[in-house]
Amino acid sequence: MKGKDQQEQEIIEPENEEETTNVEVEQADSEEAIDELEQLQQEKEEVQNRLLRLQADYDNFRRRTQKEREADRKYKSQSIVEELIPVLDNFERALQVEVDGDAAKNFTNGMEMVYDQFQAALVKEGVEEIPAQGEVFDPHLHQAVMQVEDDNFESNVVVEQLQKGYRLNDRVIRPAMVKVNQ
Repeated sequence: MKGKDQQEQEIIEPENEEETTNVEVEQADSEEAIDELEQLQQEKEEVQNRLLRLQADYDNFRRRTQKEREADRKYKSQSIVEELIPVLDNFERALQVEVDGDAAKNFTNGMEMVYDQFQAALVKEGVEEIPAQGEVFDPHLHQAVMQVEDDNFESNVVVEQLQKGYRLNDRVIRPAMVKVNQ
């Protein structure tokens, strides 16, 4: 019964033709308003989605550029280190020479002090020697140039280091040249 009362209340018949036209115009206006409201709601959602995507893109860009800047700072000295490693090798070879006489020994002591300073400067920049002899062979850190059979070492272990390897922070600058046990 309640449903009939509601239907009766909803259906109001206009008394004359002018009222009918006004009601039709009002209904048409309200339908247009509803359509326009739905369209505006859809446009708002599209704009919000675009805004969220742009914000995510910006955040990704900011993180990526920050990582690139950190990598640039971390490896800024890589090119100079690559140039200085052969100099370090030559220093080590020069210091291995046996000398006689006080003057030559004093000269060698001076060279050792310069060598120590040179090494300290490289360490300060993040350069470190790659451990090799007695270590398990790692192709990312070592370059095997020879294989030997030695019962004193386990299989796939570095027997001898032929040339030192270096890394800058966590990046290998030059792998260690080694002999590996089979």
